[in-house]
Amino acid sequence: FLFALLALHCQFAQASSEDQKAYGVAKQNACMGCHAVDKKIVGPGFQAVAKKYANDPGAMVFLKNKIIKGGSGSWGVVPMPANAKLSDADVSLLASWVLRGAPSAN
Repeated sequence: FLFALLALHCQFAQASSEDQKAYGVAKQNACMGCHAVDKKIVGPGFQAVAKKYANDPGAMVFLKNKIIKGGSGSWGVVPMPANAKLSDADVSLLASWVLRGAPSAN
């Protein structure tokens, strides 16, 4: 039982650390200027994105491409700027975090 509890704690600590890192990447790259976790600013809230793509098996690839290339049409006519300077690791981290509803973003 203690081993299972310790393993669960380690998984939570790792997820929390990754969530904080993703939030930091989002802040450093101006994502939070147009997006919030739970409400629309210029673009949709991250929780709305997670809900929209919750059952889409291609969501991770789609969102990574949207982050890198930008574009419009998914949420209206306002274009999202490209973020081509981000590393693949950071894009994957951000996409995964957004698809989980941007937990621990405070």
